[in-house]
Amino acid sequence: MPQHLYHQHRQPVSFQSYHRGCNKRAKCAILYIHNVAFVRRRNNNSLSNKVQQPEDHDNIQPGYLGPTPPSGQLPQRGERLWVERPEQLLHATNILTQASIIAIDAEFTQARPRTQGEVVKSGPRLAVLQLAVDGHCFVVDGLRLSDLSALSQVTDNPENTILLHGAGADMRVMAERGLNVAHYFDLEATCRSVFGQHESSLAAMLQRAFNIRLDKSLQRTDWTRRPLPPAMIAYAARDAEVTLALYHWLDRHYRHVLKLHESTNLADPVATWIEPFLRGTSHASPEMAVAEARARGIIANKAQLHADCRAALVNVTHPMRRNRLLRLIADLSLTQLASDILPLLQAITSDERAGSIRALGRLGIKSAREPIRRLLQDPVHDVRKSALTALQSLDGKEPRVQRAMPLKSSDGVRSWIVETKPSESPPADEKDWKARLRSIIEP
Repeated sequence: MPQHLYHQHRQPVSFQSYHRGCNKRAKCAILYIHNVAFVRRRNNNSLSNKVQQPEDHDNIQPGYLGPTPPSGQLPQRGERLWVERPEQLLHATNILTQASIIAIDAEFTQARPRTQGEVVKSGPRLAVLQLAVDGHCFVVDGLRLSDLSALSQVTDNPENTILLHGAGADMRVMAERGLNVAHYFDLEATCRSVFGQHESSLAAMLQRAFNIRLDKSLQRTDWTRRPLPPAMIAYAARDAEVTLALYHWLDRHYRHVLKLHESTNLADPVATWIEPFLRGTSHASPEMAVAEARARGIIANKAQLHADCRAALVNVTHPMRRNRLLRLIADLSLTQLASDILPLLQAITSDERAGSIRALGRLGIKSAREPIRRLLQDPVHDVRKSALTALQSLDGKEPRVQRAMPLKSSDGVRSWIVETKPSESPPADEKDWKARLRSIIEP
């Protein structure tokens, strides 16, 4: 390529860049050579200017790294019955009431807005309800049977143990049909406590517990179609049957964790202002909930606030509820409870280990660095990830300042008590704008 062309053109060129005397083939050749040289020069410059990033040693290995008990064998399939008439439902209820352990699964669909009495509902609609016991599985048509109240003597009986895998959505659609579960185990939550949230699905657990692959191809099919094909009925029945088998496998190998996930209608002995946070139904922020409790005389002072949360840490044993309690403590910046949280780093459930790590990291408890660092080798990915995040946060974070306790007067005006001298100003390095705002509000 001519040197004057190479040095003259620093950008890709077009045919019009050259005089008209060149023929078309020569123009194409010169254009190609020049553009190749331009691309090579650009790539070389970018490589020479690129800063080599150090190898990231903070990446943690995904998945569950701990031991797994030997695989079990699925029991022989029992009788499967399709229930679509009231007399069939009565027959199924008579058999189900003789069992003490019943596995339940529900198939539902997102229905269009519908009117039920004077109420317009648009939530999920129960299409099929599967109930499995040893030797039998009943697939109940929730669309053709308008009255499922006969099953309430099965679900509402606290003497019965109901098994669910992912209880939230199933229990909501059942409650809409008048079926309230009094005593149950959520096997998905149990598996999550042992193996982590990415290893707790029904398909993943059947692969681990029984070395079988679960076909979920019909999970999002139209469950409102009638009549249901035999393949869909078999698919629905199988989910309830394998849930029952998974319960027995967990009871054999992880009974201590399974018992922690036992749920009943009995409330834990905790302060009334804490209970909505444990249920996940509180519509107020933690600060406003404390303000309401102080206005009603439920909380007298800050010492009682600490005592209520400390007592709840002792009395609440359900892993999910205790995890929510740890989040509440971190939201309220109760650094005085750090010594009560530290033992939970050695809890038998991954939920509590990860929750305590997050709480200590958010509270800025630097003395927890070494115990948290050891959990980088935890077998559960969720715990390792939480430990890494907390350590990164603690490396450059000062202990969290106790939040001011809000008050709510009778006229609805909210204020905060700032326990500092009036002459004191907020620290210069204070990054929390909310804390700065509270520090200048007069009580």
